[in-house]
Amino acid sequence: MVSTMLAEAADRNQVKPLMQPKAIIAPHAGYIYSGPVAASVYALLEPFRDTIKRVVLLGPAHRVAFRGIATTRADGYATPLGRIEIDKAAIESLSSHPQVMQLDDAHANEHSLEVQLPFLQTVLSPGFTLVPLVVGDATSDEVASVLNQLWGGPETLIVISTDLSHFHNYETATIRDQATNLAIETYSPQKISGADACGCRPLNGLLTIAKQKRLNIDVIDLRNSGDTAGPRDSVVGYGAYRLTEEAA
Repeated sequence: MVSTMLAEAADRNQVKPLMQPKAIIAPHAGYIYSGPVAASVYALLEPFRDTIKRVVLLGPAHRVAFRGIATTRADGYATPLGRIEIDKAAIESLSSHPQVMQLDDAHANEHSLEVQLPFLQTVLSPGFTLVPLVVGDATSDEVASVLNQLWGGPETLIVISTDLSHFHNYETATIRDQATNLAIETYSPQKISGADACGCRPLNGLLTIAKQKRLNIDVIDLRNSGDTAGPRDSVVGYGAYRLTEEAA
């Protein structure tokens, strides 16, 4: 399913400029619903499959309430496509950040991270490492400081996992998601709440540092479950974005 969605997305993306993303934003629902939207931005990574060696993955906490940003003691994440080793040194480098804590419970059943992994395993060369972070109640500046610590160079990709609005009818969701889309394009984290994006905290942290570092933001796809595989009386919104660094 992932491979088919990526192939279809590659056909749609043929007119998009070839630029290496420093960060991407992708949705995290069931693949039949959000997979085509996620594939739209993941397909853009394939030309850089041998360049990207480390993925910093941030998603919201759906199951466990906590203050701060959670790391894990685990050594790796396993999917049906294999095992991804965790960059333990990168996690240890965050020890000076008081908002970062070790909380395995936050990772145990958190789908916002897990559903991104098969896409990454398909578009990147084997052997890349992972820095998985579950974001609880954390400020945009707290997330941005962690991202700055892990920024790295072309070898490091940042992935923010978030869906957009939840459970409105199709017309209402389209209007709300267009407003959120505008806030993303204009680096306006103060305009995005949990009602607009379930991953608002990691998303807003990325937008904060993206503005500081003058990243370019491209909208790759913006749809909802009513466009993909669901009814239109109650939909979930999905957006896919590419963020690139300005050329020197």
